[in-house]
Amino acid sequence: MRRVLTDGLLLPVFQPIVDLRARAILGYEALIRGPRDSALHLPDRLFAAAKAAGLALELERACREASLRRFAGLGLGGRLFLNVTPSCLLDPQLMNGQTQSLLQELGLPANRLVLELTENQRVTNLPGIHEALQHYRGRGFQIAIDDLGEGFANLRMWSELRPEFVKIDKHFVHGIADDRIKYHFVRAMQDLAEICNASLVAEGIERREDFDCIRDMGIACGQGYFIARPAVEPPRYLPPAVVLALDRQQISLAPALAGATRPQSARTLLRVIEPLPCGASNDQAIARFEADPALYVLPVVNGVHPVGMINRHSLIDRFARPFRRELYGSKSCEMFMDHAPLIVDQAASIQELAMMLALAPKHYLYDGFIVTGEGRYLGVGNSQDLMAKITEMQISAARYANPLTQLPGNVPINEHIDRMLLAGIDFVAAYIDIDNFKPFNDNFGYRRGDDVIQMLGRLIGEAVEARQDFVGHIGGDDFFVVFQSPDWEMRCWQMVASFAERVDAMIGPDEPGRQGYLAENRRGEMVFHALPTLSVGAVRIRAGSFESHREVAAAASVAKKQAKKRGREPGTPGGGNVFVERRGAAELAANQLN
Repeated sequence: MRRVLTDGLLLPVFQPIVDLRARAILGYEALIRGPRDSALHLPDRLFAAAKAAGLALELERACREASLRRFAGLGLGGRLFLNVTPSCLLDPQLMNGQTQSLLQELGLPANRLVLELTENQRVTNLPGIHEALQHYRGRGFQIAIDDLGEGFANLRMWSELRPEFVKIDKHFVHGIADDRIKYHFVRAMQDLAEICNASLVAEGIERREDFDCIRDMGIACGQGYFIARPAVEPPRYLPPAVVLALDRQQISLAPALAGATRPQSARTLLRVIEPLPCGASNDQAIARFEADPALYVLPVVNGVHPVGMINRHSLIDRFARPFRRELYGSKSCEMFMDHAPLIVDQAASIQELAMMLALAPKHYLYDGFIVTGEGRYLGVGNSQDLMAKITEMQISAARYANPLTQLPGNVPINEHIDRMLLAGIDFVAAYIDIDNFKPFNDNFGYRRGDDVIQMLGRLIGEAVEARQDFVGHIGGDDFFVVFQSPDWEMRCWQMVASFAERVDAMIGPDEPGRQGYLAENRRGEMVFHALPTLSVGAVRIRAGSFESHREVAAAASVAKKQAKKRGREPGTPGGGNVFVERRGAAELAANQLN
């Protein structure tokens, strides 16, 4: 360890931090590596070895100097984020201006240096920490805190230290595009950042989808493998993939909206637990439970197929009796497992799963259920998570969703349209309505009518691009889509054709009405009614051409009426219609007044 320090064997690497608003590299975080091809190359081992040797402070000093010299030598632009532990802030060599002298020697102004506090659990308890930070700020340094969201200590430190930069823990960033809980956590952090006048940095961006979501949320900065990996010579300009993502004139949907067209299934409750092979012993099962106090069940598999479930309390209770472990410890775990566990496919809906548990013996409420995919073991779920999911779905439905299709209702539709208008993004608003629905509903019954509406909701969800296109259910047989997909018109025609096919398939071979049916009209006369078809009215919304969701809704409504009208004109196809409104907002408003 001393040779690493004295011989200058530390290797600084740098990872760029991008300012998403300015579309430029804000600066670089300095990271350190030990000698290549050695046991100390990885930073965790390097710092652990230094701590064991009593050289932790000396290592931090060496890392600081090596990073500063390398950063200046490369001539990198922007700020340098330098990791420091709280105790290092009180290091006399840092306090007495030695680092300031080094910065002057290297020609680096202090306002380009950001001290990034790590290991922050006890930082607010350190005596003299506030005075130290005042000292560094007085010299021009800025402060950042790392891993926001890792614990309550981070929030306390944020409120007390008022840093210029706050880094969001990568746990909340990875998968944010698909996880509504993470999305709302980060949204709350963003609200705090605006109040505290701090810039958020989203760490751990590894996927394009997460980058898009972070960008569209308005988070200030981003960092992660999608942008660039740490390197000895990092990029000086934005990589092409990042430029392409920033140039993309679309808004990614929030996870709560993007997932609205996808039904909740057993897979959303899945927890991965390493199963026991059926040949394992009871001693092995007990060892697993003893090693993990949070483990309450152990699935048992034969190859990849689940065959049983072992309950923690049941097994431990059996072995608490005298001599049971000596007698049965080496026996197969199959001896005390449940040979008929509740097994569900990952595609089973939350409602179906709740019904299964309600009708099953009571012990399944404690043991939970095994989730499979094509018969292969995937993981387990429990009734507590199921109840929480059902409650969440009910609250969400009561507030915003249509109760029949669970699609977003009027409030989310209006909010999304206003969001698009505010961002200045071009999109297409499509109003979708079912033709001939009322006589069909009256003749075949409201249950069959509800089936048609639910079928249309699923069909629209399948036809759109889930990450770009917003699907809402206005009410009754009226739906609304906000398209960002470039091939939106083809998707509309696809909906019209698929709807006609599915309605035809819903009419049984022995039922009247394969092409239409006779039924009374409102005047009590028997007339022929065609089967329900689909009318789609679409309006291209150009940036700056509409001011509110009300104007967009009015224009789409006019287009929908034109689609229904043209579908009834002689010589037009009987299977539905798509009408594209090409007039602007002002012309439509004038026409409506006339």
